[in-house]
Amino acid sequence: MSSSDHITPLSKLPNFDPRTVPVAGVDAHLPPVPAERLRAQALRQRFAAPPDWQPEVRVEPRFTRRAPAQAAVLVPLVVRPEPTLLLTQRTSHLANHSGQIAFPGGKVDPTDADAVDAALREAEEEVGLARDFVQVLGTLPIYTTGSAFVITPVVALVQPGFTLTLNEGEVADVFEVPLSFILDPANHRRHAMEAEGVRREWFSMPYQDAGVERFIWGATAGMLRNFYRFLAA
Repeated sequence: MSSSDHITPLSKLPNFDPRTVPVAGVDAHLPPVPAERLRAQALRQRFAAPPDWQPEVRVEPRFTRRAPAQAAVLVPLVVRPEPTLLLTQRTSHLANHSGQIAFPGGKVDPTDADAVDAALREAEEEVGLARDFVQVLGTLPIYTTGSAFVITPVVALVQPGFTLTLNEGEVADVFEVPLSFILDPANHRRHAMEAEGVRREWFSMPYQDAGVERFIWGATAGMLRNFYRFLAA
């Protein structure tokens, strides 16, 4: 992220920086998802015949009075020898979730056929990910953020060879994280605090990317935690 003398704010809550909240626990006691389940064919089979499972995080405590908005994100799994997850870092001036690590995505528009179409459109608009490289596997349970976005996570395989062009008005950077890192609970940290009279709990999954800390937390980490539960079930 930024240097210590100019830290990008990661939340609209006043005087709150998630990076400074102590770690309440790490889930190293839970097993990682086996490597063979991260391969493309295994992922296709898992979505084609889902197991009996329950998401761990579905609704965050609200901190806004605005009306809920339907949204969709793409969870892009890049098919490499070591599979990766493609994530973005949002620009610092955006009204919602500025500076945060996020999936490509946004509000569902009236012209979108459905949430899947919205996720694919947003990925094209934000990072230039062409649909020709994307194979949608399915969706994860709806996740409602504290900022009142009702999000459908759309999981997809992405074939290598794509070229990305960032929308600089929305995306500051894009990077890939090994899927094995994301789906190992030894890298899942739990946090909790009281904010404005409400107890808030969340996960973080800080990833060291060539000396830069990518602080994955909040809704992005919550949806990834659900993805872990889905694949580990």
